[in-house]
Amino acid sequence: MPNEPLELFFQDDGKIPNSKYPLILYRNAFEERGNHGAAWLEKKFASNNWTNSWRNGIYSFHHYHSTSHEVLGIYTGEALVHLGGEAGEKVNIKAGDIIVIPAGVGHKNLESKGLGVVGAYPDGHTWDLNRGLAGERPMADQNIAALPIPTADPLLGPRDGLKNIWT
Repeated sequence: MPNEPLELFFQDDGKIPNSKYPLILYRNAFEERGNHGAAWLEKKFASNNWTNSWRNGIYSFHHYHSTSHEVLGIYTGEALVHLGGEAGEKVNIKAGDIIVIPAGVGHKNLESKGLGVVGAYPDGHTWDLNRGLAGERPMADQNIAALPIPTADPLLGPRDGLKNIWT
């Protein structure tokens, strides 16, 4: 069982809608690193029905998704990320961390070193890419409001984690 997760709340700043649900950050949640770590994350996420996975990094501009929640598992390196848009919080992340991002919550890579990320989505949802630009809302807000709470936490499964935090 990982350490107690950190819960971060962000308010709508007029550009980035953020969410009524907190972003969940599991620190040092797994031990595998490198390609073994990436494969471990893909398997763990899929076992909890978070699929449509990819390997890469985090965009270097503020963005959010309105059609899906997202999980990011860090399997190598480290980064300073800006969460919640310009009025949000800058957070250091590193290999072993897992971030569960509710739809609407902004995220941006400010700087990184050797960063490797596995991302995935509940029920294999497809994701969109919004940057907080004019014209994205109110459609993005409607998409976010229509999303259900996932049936399982990507790390802890159907009975713990976001299932307790987001309800």
